[in-house]
Amino acid sequence: MISLAQKYYFYGSEITTMLKLSGVIITFNEERNIERCLESLVNVVDEIVVVDSYSTDNTKAICQKFNATFIEQEFLGYIEQKNFALEQTTYNHVVSLDGDEALSETLQKSIIELKTNWKFDGYYANRFNNFCGQWIKYSDWYPNKKLRVFDKTKAKWTGINPHDNVQFHDSKTKSGHLKGDILHWTYQTYSEFNKKTEYFSTIAAKAYYDKGKTAPIWKIIWNPTWAFIKSYILRLGFLDGFNGFVICVQTANITFLKYSKLRELYKKKI
Repeated sequence: MISLAQKYYFYGSEITTMLKLSGVIITFNEERNIERCLESLVNVVDEIVVVDSYSTDNTKAICQKFNATFIEQEFLGYIEQKNFALEQTTYNHVVSLDGDEALSETLQKSIIELKTNWKFDGYYANRFNNFCGQWIKYSDWYPNKKLRVFDKTKAKWTGINPHDNVQFHDSKTKSGHLKGDILHWTYQTYSEFNKKTEYFSTIAAKAYYDKGKTAPIWKIIWNPTWAFIKSYILRLGFLDGFNGFVICVQTANITFLKYSKLRELYKKKI
């Protein structure tokens, strides 16, 4: 496959043009994490675009230190907000991160190399999650492959809120896999995890309701049970110790809450 980096000749010498990359992030009150995210991007991309949902902390000031293009936009939903953010970038080739993520040094080098050797329509990287100070190696949380480096003319954010993911428009597109990890600082306390589980299950239930999905009793019983078995036993969550157990229990819990709340929405309609 021919590289997208175009080659020219000047007085007999080959000159390779550098592909331009946009870094794109959506944020809301990310002062705890955003500087780490920006530091990992600043030497990799040619511009950084941050779309913020009117943060009330120091997120904006931190982003301005890195000369990021800072756009305030009322939150449209995770998928909708990220697609809006893609539209604000100057370049078609993007590196998309959440505010609580950062590129490992190895992944930074892998992406920089793409500037002169972009071969595919997009690239996956493994995401390595930090939970309560522990890097989680199992529990269905690793390698947690994500498509985050891609040509925005070939892909967009999709899924069911709040579970967004990048998908190609066409099944004929081709992807590669990069060395290095997307480092993700998730919940740093059990209390925070509980609150987010409650919050995300409500969003997911509403999204399922809008799509006409149903919540029979068997789903409320079986789906959480299977979620725990899969993550704790089949995906070796027990090897992550107590935190692995906590993660797998919450994986089952958010599934239970999602379908329970979905069932409640249908009852309210009646």
